[in-house]
Amino acid sequence: MTEQRPDPLTDPERSPSREGVLRAAAKVAAILPPTPLLPLDLDGVTIWCKAEMLQPIGAFKIRGAWHRLSDLDEAQRRTGVVGVSSGNHAQGVAWAARRLGIPATIVMPNDAPRAKLAATRALGAEVLLYDRPGGEDRDAIAHKLMRSTGRTLVHPFGDVWVIEGQGSLGIEANAQLKTMVGTTFDTVVACCGGGGLTAGLALALPDTRLFAVEPEGWDDVGRSLATGSIQHVADPTPTACDALQTPSTYPINFAVLQRRNVTALTVSEAQIRKAMRLVFDRLHLVVEPGGAAALAAVLAGKVEVGKHTLVTLSGGNVDANHFAAMLKGSE
Repeated sequence: MTEQRPDPLTDPERSPSREGVLRAAAKVAAILPPTPLLPLDLDGVTIWCKAEMLQPIGAFKIRGAWHRLSDLDEAQRRTGVVGVSSGNHAQGVAWAARRLGIPATIVMPNDAPRAKLAATRALGAEVLLYDRPGGEDRDAIAHKLMRSTGRTLVHPFGDVWVIEGQGSLGIEANAQLKTMVGTTFDTVVACCGGGGLTAGLALALPDTRLFAVEPEGWDDVGRSLATGSIQHVADPTPTACDALQTPSTYPINFAVLQRRNVTALTVSEAQIRKAMRLVFDRLHLVVEPGGAAALAAVLAGKVEVGKHTLVTLSGGNVDANHFAAMLKGSE
């Protein structure tokens, strides 16, 4: 009898790969329609915006969460999962967990946007709050919970499946552009927190120039790439980009980004507000601050736009009053 070998693409010790991204893209396409790829004219040059705020949970994070949770075995599904998130990954995990019948607990900061907290609870997940301004460590809390319950950690960026799942955005966008104009992307500009999306896109679209955009004061990925070793945010500054407040990237993400020679950029709060207003005025969509960072870099002239440039609009989960204040420029 021939020995049945395990699928190498489900080996938890593996590294993220393009084959894994393609597998994730097929899994995502089987349950979710593609989000719109919208042309945006900027002074006679067309860029293409991927409207991930139109996902069921309002952000691209549903991709990685679905890829991860749908690969859990039966014992892991019965025991449940633990997530750590400021809100978008939380909703992705909660959405996938509810669809698959998996118990989920999400460790979230007590200063997370109310809309994200409410949406995560509404999807059926238990929310465990921690004091982010007070310096509590969400990863330490999550690992303690894992040890006491035996649950599986679904990390928002430092996870093979999550990276590959986020990369499905690039596979989907490339196919859309190929259908519409007969070619594929040469340049990609992505919002960057911990580097899950950027690493996924690096694997998905290996022949593109890739830019990772962080808010000023949270440029740990940029400094890591510049120095050749992982750097931490030593002195956090206030930012409206709650989704991009990551103290440091993980080795699994850094290895992919470093290998691909990703270029990292930063944008200011004013530049982010300008991008949010333009999306609202020109595309008639709501984008949250963190989800507008990539477009902010393009509008600020920090990216040399290619012939076919993909820009991620990666989330739209923002409190209504905060969004209105950002549009008015009063925040």
